[in-house]
Amino acid sequence: MNVDATIQQTPLADRHAQLGARLIEFGGWLMPVQYRGILEEHRAVRERAGLFDLSHMGELFVEGPEAGEALAYALVSDPPALKEGRAQYSMIAASDGGILDDLIVYRLGEARFLVVANASNALVVSDALAERLAGFKAVLDDRSLATALIAIQGPRSVDVLAPLTNVDLRALRYYGIAEGHVAGIDALLARTGYTGEDGFEVFVDWDRATELWDVLMPAVEASGGLPVGLGARDTLRLEAGMPLYGNELDTSTNPFEAGLGRVVKLTKTDDFVGRAAFERAAAAAPTRTLVGLVVERRGIARHGYPVFAGERRTGVVTSGTHSPTMGSPIAMAYVAPADAEPGTIVEVEIRDQRVPARVVPLPFYKRQV
Repeated sequence: MNVDATIQQTPLADRHAQLGARLIEFGGWLMPVQYRGILEEHRAVRERAGLFDLSHMGELFVEGPEAGEALAYALVSDPPALKEGRAQYSMIAASDGGILDDLIVYRLGEARFLVVANASNALVVSDALAERLAGFKAVLDDRSLATALIAIQGPRSVDVLAPLTNVDLRALRYYGIAEGHVAGIDALLARTGYTGEDGFEVFVDWDRATELWDVLMPAVEASGGLPVGLGARDTLRLEAGMPLYGNELDTSTNPFEAGLGRVVKLTKTDDFVGRAAFERAAAAAPTRTLVGLVVERRGIARHGYPVFAGERRTGVVTSGTHSPTMGSPIAMAYVAPADAEPGTIVEVEIRDQRVPARVVPLPFYKRQV
């Protein structure tokens, strides 16, 4: 296929083509949206295992004697509070409290951190960190185009990965990270993911990605698993109630209305970017609240569809799909706080028809531990 030269490709582009993937542009990258089909890939992850190419994500290493303090100033969370080998969900915000991106921060050592950003925002995050680290004894090393990321997700992910790594997976807790080898390749191995299932994310040098994929793919298939594209990744994260930047989060959103106020550490003693705005948001009554919706008739409530309470427009859908696990249409939406109580019936306008939907708590799906 002819590919626009301005669209970046991961090191696994040839493997996706060989597997017959349907490829689309996403966040400036050519990515597989599906291989065998979204429903089949979704079920493989929920029941067995799935293999994902996430090499489009941004990997930003911050190190130096004041790396922790610099990140505490730059981000809403408190990276210095992390123990070595642990991770936290975080965000980087503008001074007015708008969210520039949501992130995962890993503490690799006493003075070394890894910040993983969404592909579409990687450059924004890199530029903001470079600016905010000025004055601290800390250095930013943007290795987004030198680092590949491959994820194994699903209940059989330990069975897939354990024979291939020297990392003790039993000792690696959720939101933990360790340095080691996978298939003989130097790697950072994190027990994190975006599916609601147990699983791992493996960071390797860009030029070793194909070698790693070629070992992991048959191991995943032997477990009954499949390669998985962005389509099933979205249905999986939506069932798990995980926000997607550009849908649930953006520069007009603050974490408190998204139900993520816990991420903002106002207890930090030092100042951080957006602090004053977050203090105001934490003290004020929210004007909207993120909720789950189960649509009670046929029809998908898609991003941007209006939500009504009677004749009053109460909000807007941020993400919607048909849930393979629940067997019904589901969505996330911002609605007025008065309409956010679980059990409330609202209506979503789908193709000029108002369809009833029931407000439910998030997440829709939570794995059995």
